[in-house]
Parts: sequence; structure tokens; C-alpha cells
Amino acid sequence: MKTITFKKLILGCFCLITFLKVSSQVLVEAESFTNKGGWVIDQQFITQMGSPYIMAHGMGIPVSDATTKVILPKPGKYRIFIRTYNWTSPWYKGKGPGKFTLKINNTSLDQVFGESGYNWQWEKTEPIEITSSIVNISLHDLTGFNGRCDAILFSSNLNYNPPTDSAQLNNLRNSLKLHSKPLSAGKFDLVIVGGGMAGTCAAIAAARLGVKVALIQDRPILGGNNSSEVRVGLGGKINLGLYPKLGDIVNELDSKKPGNAQPANNYDDQKKSELVKAEKNITLFLNYHANQVIKKGTSISKIIAKQIETGKELSFSAPLFADCTGDGTIGFMAGATFMMGRESKDQFGESMAPDKSDKLTMGASVQWYSEDKTQAVNFPKIDWGISFNEKSAQKLDRGDWTWETGMNFNQIKDFERIRDYGLLAIFSNWSFLKNEYSKSESFKTKALSWVAFVSGKRESRRLIGDYILREQDIRNKIIYPDASVTSTWAIDLHYPDPENTKYFPNQEFLSIAKFKDITPYPIPYRCLYSKDVDNLFMAGRNISVTHIALGTVRVMRTGGMMGEVVGMAASICKQHHTNPRGVYQQFLESLKSLMKQGVGKNDLKK
Repeated sequence: MKTITFKKLILGCFCLITFLKVSSQVLVEAESFTNKGGWVIDQQFITQMGSPYIMAHGMGIPVSDATTKVILPKPGKYRIFIRTYNWTSPWYKGKGPGKFTLKINNTSLDQVFGESGYNWQWEKTEPIEITSSIVNISLHDLTGFNGRCDAILFSSNLNYNPPTDSAQLNNLRNSLKLHSKPLSAGKFDLVIVGGGMAGTCAAIAAARLGVKVALIQDRPILGGNNSSEVRVGLGGKINLGLYPKLGDIVNELDSKKPGNAQPANNYDDQKKSELVKAEKNITLFLNYHANQVIKKGTSISKIIAKQIETGKELSFSAPLFADCTGDGTIGFMAGATFMMGRESKDQFGESMAPDKSDKLTMGASVQWYSEDKTQAVNFPKIDWGISFNEKSAQKLDRGDWTWETGMNFNQIKDFERIRDYGLLAIFSNWSFLKNEYSKSESFKTKALSWVAFVSGKRESRRLIGDYILREQDIRNKIIYPDASVTSTWAIDLHYPDPENTKYFPNQEFLSIAKFKDITPYPIPYRCLYSKDVDNLFMAGRNISVTHIALGTVRVMRTGGMMGEVVGMAASICKQHHTNPRGVYQQFLESLKSLMKQGVGKNDLKK
């Protein structure tokens, strides 16, 4: 039977409903719930899942209900499907902790969701009689331990089963777009994807030099790892080397409060937002996920991005683009050459490289801290986590960057598992300290206060430019004609903590860092644009470097200065109708002049 589809109904200011309406079905995307309650939107895995989802991140305390209204074609019998995931299933084969129920018009169904299965899957109910076309639905969390919901489907065809194959599921979602084609976002000179320090600095620098910028960020706030969501302090030094004005914009954005895993206001999200919004040449698109790249020849002609909650798609066209995503997502979709993992000694002649290339990367950190509440605070004794004992437990009340996972997994396709293992380690260790540790009295009044659910990633794809920075350049402090940003951080590479390996072989959640001190050196401009996508800049940890060299360029003050240079180069491209390579080949002196001059505010204290 041929179906007719509709999607996304907005009822005034009361509710936002995402739905598929055929003769018998309605699909509700969980991220479009009108009231998220205590549930959070998790967009980190859209590339793998095809959609964001909402998650009950309560750190062991059930969160308040997420609610919305649904319009059904008519009253009657419906079978309901919920797409969810038993997130502890890679490590624990019993019932998982991510449990929740569904309320229909304030009546809770008996069925518990999210506790079984081994993949993202549809869990279905028995047929339910629904007596009204307008239905109030609620997701009711039972544990606070990261239950998750992607979508809810109502079907009056009681024999219907929604697709489970990811490609078919994406086809289903793509067929349900509200708009027949993406709407134009406007006219821009430069489109930047990624609102971390690198992308934000690039946007401000370009805007101050007369470039009309679209800044696309897939989170509700700017800052990336230096935001209140991840809470990593800024590393590296600024205002040094050949161009001491580089770093002035980084300084403007800096909260001046150092450190990792600190209270949210230490990262001053509002300051970043206000600085960007003060620039008349920047249009900011928060909560937009870039999901498609369209090319013309060897250049990008446009990017399509989807609003995470509404599904609204926008088209971004410009002569220039910048990939500041960290994962090299735009370059990857555009077919840019990239590297991932560790290169061998033979490949680049690096003394610190392994004899054979491999897939090892630095990991991602899920940081956390507790607070003393001065009175006893309970925490559930869990049986679904990692088993700890007196020797293997971490007797800590705070987890810094060393809580790092996923070094032996793919930081792109396995990233949900990587993040989830970080959560599993934290909750399991805390449960042991609170309930079984022989000195648990010392943790009696302490409560988990913050656990990141957005994981801080260090390494994934590195897009290849006209030059690949390597260990020898750093050790020998080679100054190339296109020298730009001065990098000051040591060659800082992370590995599984051997002590952690002893207790948890191949399932480590702690890391160590091995440092090789350096003399500050300049990064060639040629590392900041793609060698085979003609109009694509890069800034941040996805620039053109080897794994060894990444150990020194990946910190955020350095990445922010890269962004400043990209913004300057974009202004030259606009002025002379050239591309990033053209700046190197024909207008390098102009770039040097801008780097010497700087575009930051000079009246701020460092």
C-alpha cells in the first residue's frame, strides 16, 4: 500500500511535534519533545545513528519527565515502538540500568524500556486503546543512569514493524523531511563548521576583516572542549614567536580561570557567545549539524546542515569553507585525504613513531567531580558495572583528563561505546567507594556533582594539506617561509596507564602522558588547508600533521591561533578572489602583514 507522509507540525507556541502520518502511523522524534524535563539532548553520534537522542543523565538520581503532545490520525488501537539502547550491553549481559517507562495521558505503561538488547533497537508494546486524537506522552526515567530514547512510533497497523537497518532507517527519516529542499541560510564569504576555540577564533578574525561568516555549531553553546559541557582548560601559550599578535582573540575568549573539571562558570560560555554575537559579520547557527557536502569539481559549493531539535535543514553556500570540527568531518565528506592512527617510523622518518603503523589514537575523556554535602549521601550499589576491589579502585573524589578511554577503538564509528565506557567506569568506581570500600566513611558525605556526558576527544582524522608537519620539524625548529602560529606545548602523547592495564587489560579507562619537551616552533600555513579540496581551510586538531606532531599542536590556545590565521587568510581570499593555496603561492606577504598586525583587542589584560 502506498503511503502518504507528512512531517513536523508546530502547534503555536504550545508544542513541537515531529511525526510521520500515513493511514496508520505517527513517528515522534525524541529530540523534538516540547519539554525535555531532566533529559538532555545527545548529538555526538548523529553520523552513526542518523539522529540525536535524549538521555536521562541523572548520575544515579532519576530525572524529571520529558513530555510532549502527539496528534494521531484518529482514536483507536495502536502498537507503540520505542527506539532505545541498553547501553551497558557491551560489558554486562544482564538487564541494563538505562530503564524508563512511557506514560500515555499520564497513565504509565507497565513495560520497562532500555534494559535489554545489545544494539539500538525498536522495543514494542502490546496493542493499546487510545481514545483521543491528541495524546500527551511522557518519558519517565527510573534510575538516572542514562536511559536513552531516539524515537517513538505509533502504529494502528498492528502488524507493522519499523526498519532496523541503519540505511533503511536513514531513508525513512530522509523521506519525512518537512521541507522539500533545504532553505538557503543566506549569502556568506566563509562558512565555518565547528564552534570550538579554533572555529570561534576563525570566525571573529575573518569578521573583523570584512568577511561575512556563517558559524555552524552542533551544540547549544560555543567553546568545544573549553565549554561547560566538557570543561577542559586552555593549554599552550599565545603572543610569542614571529607574530606575537597572534593569540589576541584567544585572549579575548579566555575566561582566565585555568584547569579541568571545574565548576561551569570557570569556562564562561556567555563570554564566548557575547563576543561572537557582537560581530556584525558573523551569523551564528547553534544546534545545527552539518550532514552533507556538495561539491563542484574539486571545491565545495555548499553544505547542508540540520537543526538538531526541529529537523529544519539549511543550505550554506560560499566560496570558502573551514573545517574546525576536530573530526575533519567536512573534509571527510568532501573526499579530502586524511590520516588516522599512528604512522610508522618509515613513513615519515620520525624517531618517536612505532616501527609499524597501527590504529592507536589518543583517547577521549569523561571528566567528573563530587562535592561534600556535609551530610550522608547515598549512591546505588550497582551490579551492572565494572568490578572493583580495594586495589583496583580509584580512591578519588574528582576525575581529570586521565579518565580517558577508547585508545584502541575507532574514535569516529565507536565513539558512543567509548563515551559510555567512560560513564561506566565512573559510576562503577563511585559505587564501590560509597558502598564497599573499607574506608567508605571518607566518602559518606560526598555526592557526584558533575559527570560530563559530552566526551572530550583528542584525536581522530587529520586532513592532509600541502605540507604535513612532522617530528623533525619540531625538534629542529625549522622555520619555513610560511611560518605562522607558534606552538609551545610539549609533544604530549597519551597511552593506557600500565597500572590500569594490570587490573583491566584491554579495557583501560585511565591514561598516562609521555612528554618530549620542545623549543617553541612555528606551524607552516600550508598545514591549514586541504591539498585536494581547493577551498577548504582547517584549524584545530584536524590539521595536516602526523600523529607525533599532533601531540604538540592539539591544545586549544594553539588551535585558536590557527583559527585567527585562517580568518586572516580568508580575508585575503575574498580581497583577491583566490583560494587558500593561492594565499600561499601569491599573497604570502599579505598574510604575514596581517599576522604581524593582528586583529584582536589590544586593551585587554593578558
